[in-house]
Amino acid sequence: MILPDLPELVALRGAAQGLNLRAHRPALARLQGGHRSAQRGRGLEFEEVRLYAPGDDARSIDWRVTARRGKPHTKMFREDRERPVWLLADLHPGLFFGSKRQLKSALLLRAAALLGWAASLGGDRLGAVLASGGKPRIIPPRARQAGVLPVLQALVEAQPRAPGQPDPAGLGGALVTLRRLVKPGSLVLILSDFSGLDEPAELMLGGLAAHCDCRLLWIADPLESAGLPPGDYRVGLPGRLWWLSGEGSRAPWRAAWAERERRLRDLARRFDLPLTRLNTADDIGAVLPPLLREPVWAA
Repeated sequence: MILPDLPELVALRGAAQGLNLRAHRPALARLQGGHRSAQRGRGLEFEEVRLYAPGDDARSIDWRVTARRGKPHTKMFREDRERPVWLLADLHPGLFFGSKRQLKSALLLRAAALLGWAASLGGDRLGAVLASGGKPRIIPPRARQAGVLPVLQALVEAQPRAPGQPDPAGLGGALVTLRRLVKPGSLVLILSDFSGLDEPAELMLGGLAAHCDCRLLWIADPLESAGLPPGDYRVGLPGRLWWLSGEGSRAPWRAAWAERERRLRDLARRFDLPLTRLNTADDIGAVLPPLLREPVWAA
């Protein structure tokens, strides 16, 4: 299968025209059921502290200054028109797999590029954290093409080029890195197959969801949920191959997949995280744009 290159990801700019990452009830949440506001934080930046005045939002009271000066003081904010949008790309070697149109890693890159262009064209600043083995790579948020192009180049460089074992610590490490970088009110788009989802990673996701608009994009392949068709197959990694029966493996295979799906959906419900599943059979240029062309709902 062909790996995405930079010209292909740049060309997705055209498909991103008119897409909206600021919808109050984004269609990206369609698989979860209930939706939440995309404005989890204020979308504002701190400006100053002044004396509290009747009608001020009590949630904005600065209790430290109030205690120090003996009179109620409130925080004032100014609008952050260039909201930070962070992409977290979990590009472990296990994504070098695909039974349909494309590899899971290729699907992740194409979805990330489309979302990155949508953020840039919408006036947001785009940054990224990439997990591809070793220390996560950070691309700080920047506006317009200066934000998108470095992210796209980093994605192309980080994509796996051979099959390998999933990195069980990659997702958690990237989440720890991202948690230190994001500001309240940021939009965080997490692209992963969530094979490395464990309890610490779940807790980090909960922390992000408490302060940011955080959305999960689940990268999957139809074979993962259906199991192997009838027959005998050689499976594994180079140097570690064995025979596997399609009929004999199907029941435990599907049970393991159902457990992963249940855990991920439970996590999404618990922390009110919009969850969208993308399959390697999808043409991302046709599937993702309709999810982002919803009109902005009234608050």
